[in-house]
Amino acid sequence: MFELLGLFAAALIAATLLPAQSEAVLVALIIADIHPLWVLLVVATAGNVLGSMINWSLGRFLIRFSDRRWFPVSQRQLDRAGNWYGRWGHWSLLASWVPVIGDPLTLAAGVLREPFWRFALIVTLAKGGRYLVLSWITIGLI
Repeated sequence: MFELLGLFAAALIAATLLPAQSEAVLVALIIADIHPLWVLLVVATAGNVLGSMINWSLGRFLIRFSDRRWFPVSQRQLDRAGNWYGRWGHWSLLASWVPVIGDPLTLAAGVLREPFWRFALIVTLAKGGRYLVLSWITIGLI
């Protein structure tokens, strides 16, 4: 059970603007074969999506503090994500799993007032799909 809590926490933190690696935790748990694969995928996806929801909320409700030193995204990152989002619209959220640009994209979605239901749906597909592919690769290697 503690392994699942660790996976959830790693996935949640990795999806926020804080640095973390949920993929390594997931791969280690797949190799350890302690829990069914579907449970690991659900837990990792749930944690990662919740972390992205935190980013969306930061963008939606705390953007007015973006000039503060403690705000977790630089203006440059925010501009870059806003440009991506402006070009591709809500479909840019399919890249929410990509390192470096994914987290600012989820924040930009909140800033640009992306409807929460659509945000949650696209981000869940993107992040769940990434974990599914990673698990297939891991299983193929062991």
